[in-house]
Amino acid sequence: MHNDTVSLGIDSATATVTLDRPDSLNSMSIGLCHDLIEAIETAESDRSVAVVIITGAGRGFCAGADLSQPALGAGAANEEPVDVPTLMDLYFNPAVRAIQACSVPTVARVNGIAGGGGFGLALACDIAIAARSASFVATFGPKLGIVPDIGTTWHLSRRAGRSRALGIALLGERISAAQAVEWGLIYAVVDDDALDHETARVAKILRDSSAEASIRIRDAIDVAPHHSFSKHLDVEREHQRVLAPLNLDEGIRAFLEKRSPEFPGR
Repeated sequence: MHNDTVSLGIDSATATVTLDRPDSLNSMSIGLCHDLIEAIETAESDRSVAVVIITGAGRGFCAGADLSQPALGAGAANEEPVDVPTLMDLYFNPAVRAIQACSVPTVARVNGIAGGGGFGLALACDIAIAARSASFVATFGPKLGIVPDIGTTWHLSRRAGRSRALGIALLGERISAAQAVEWGLIYAVVDDDALDHETARVAKILRDSSAEASIRIRDAIDVAPHHSFSKHLDVEREHQRVLAPLNLDEGIRAFLEKRSPEFPGR
């Protein structure tokens, strides 16, 4: 599949969604938001797909919203004010919700700048792997006078702690990939020429895992901050109630036979 702004390739149970506006560092137009949602939905509808990789074409991951498009305010000064909340409801938030709620694990392959909304897209993925030359920046406050959106403040507050989250959001300073790992924003950073290999390695682990277990692991991690320890023990038990009959016998047999398990598909 290739729309005007996003391409989708499926190979070996892996769907690769590529933001494809390299001339603008894959900035988020309304069309890109629409095409991103369609690509993820298409990937999810293919029952062979076990993992979705999201990346950018060219030298950037995603530079954020395309501020040159008329819908976001480019043009004459006497035009009507931009209705940002409506644009968020119709386009930007549905795009990041599609990533966050994807029915298979998602991996961000961050090959360059992840700025503004692009930062939010990377954070929305279950696992983010960045090239060493990649960087992250939340420009909303100091440059645009607005709040970081499409989930950026939600993720920052949970991953980086209040002090770093405020520093990232209020100062809008560029964060290196190495800093992003150190601060708990992403999973890993690798040398640029190793990015494809590491992304493929992680994708294979996810492909070979139980899809049902992967999604339940994500759910358990996401709800944990809202529970007491005792309550969360009950949550884990209920996941095991579903997963143990589905997977555990095969997992034990594979362990004893010194082979990789073959779990049922989703």
